Amino acid sequence: METQNITLALPKELIYKAKRVALERRTSVSGLLTQALTEIVAREDSYVSARQRHLAWLERGADLGTNREIKWQREDLRIVNPFTAA
Repeated sequence: METQNITLALPKELIYKAKRVALERRTSVSGLLTQALTEIVAREDSYVSARQRHLAWLERGADLGTNREIKWQREDLRIVNPFTAA
């Protein structure tokens, strides 16, 4: 993978702590940032993909066993109250 240098402005305390973490993990601050950014981008890609799948499903609609044919009318769904029905 081709790399490119960037300049970051971070709080000194954060840099100090990041260097300690990198040392403990036997990597560099650059390596830590690469790992963190890779995870963030992967989560975002996963979210976008899931969102697209769900929107497509909503467009398609769920098969409720009607084979896309509605054979009833709204009036057929009226619930009769047994206490008021004659």
